[in-house]
Amino acid sequence: MAFSGAQPPYLNPIVPFTGTIQGGLQDGLQITVSGTAFYSGGTRFAVNFQTGRSDNDIAFHFNPRFEEGGYVVCNTKQKGSWGPEERKKQMPFQRGIPFELCFLVQSSEFKVTVNGNLFVQYEHRVPFHHVNTISVTGAVQLSYVSFQSPGIWPATAAPMTQRFVHTVQSTPGQMFPQNPMIPPMAYPNPAYPMPFFTSIPGGLYPSKSIIVSGTILPCAQRFYINLRSGSNIAFHLNPRFDENAVVRNTQINSSWGSEERSLPRQMPFFRGQNFSVWIMCESHGLRVAVDGQHLFEYYHRLKNLPAINSLEVGGDIQLTHVQT
Repeated sequence: MAFSGAQPPYLNPIVPFTGTIQGGLQDGLQITVSGTAFYSGGTRFAVNFQTGRSDNDIAFHFNPRFEEGGYVVCNTKQKGSWGPEERKKQMPFQRGIPFELCFLVQSSEFKVTVNGNLFVQYEHRVPFHHVNTISVTGAVQLSYVSFQSPGIWPATAAPMTQRFVHTVQSTPGQMFPQNPMIPPMAYPNPAYPMPFFTSIPGGLYPSKSIIVSGTILPCAQRFYINLRSGSNIAFHLNPRFDENAVVRNTQINSSWGSEERSLPRQMPFFRGQNFSVWIMCESHGLRVAVDGQHLFEYYHRLKNLPAINSLEVGGDIQLTHVQT
């Protein structure tokens, strides 16, 4: 199955990060950067849309700076030379608090939203179709960089800036064990009620993606991710540590179908470690990746995709991020 024009996300990339934008920028493409700014180790981070992996030609430089009360610099670099800065004397980011930063490419400008709120519009100074690379640098940790192709929203679907995103800082040592510079936040433990339920706005449709991230408990036996259609379970993803298997199935009218267990590689989940599951819907089935690596495909058994409109997660894990 093809990705229907949608590029898979980069999950938990290491900063400094440089990644290819497949097909380059297009009018209507939206790129979402989710992460957390550090408390120490620097006072700035930047997201650059550039030509190639060199930073000589940056069409759009978005640079939050936690200095002088906080402000954001936007600029363009051509042949190694910066143009005039555009500064916005607001700081929509908070150190230690996860953010969702969305860049919508339009014919005349970039439209930038932070946590669903419009923050700035930046007019193109160079042709945006030359851009084929995104880079992120500075004092920030990334959860993911995802891509939403233009022209894919059905009439019933919410625009991307309105979709449901739940992100939390979990107890110390669980979400960011490798970055002690981020202090613990005062969230309940566990941060998500388990089992966890939420809606999928607009239901499933080709190119719709869902991301579930969390930490597997040290003594975990099993956990599950269900995509539901009413009382039916259209897709049941069930890693079982007691069986060293990842079971997939569908339940219709309280009856389970035939299990699928085969994998192209070893068990991708590990007790005591973080994970990210990415589910991409296509016309004929689902593609599932774990920690950025494709794992399997699952062909739809329930064909009414818009009716598959709720997500359920439970078992021996603690959630840190859910995007539907």
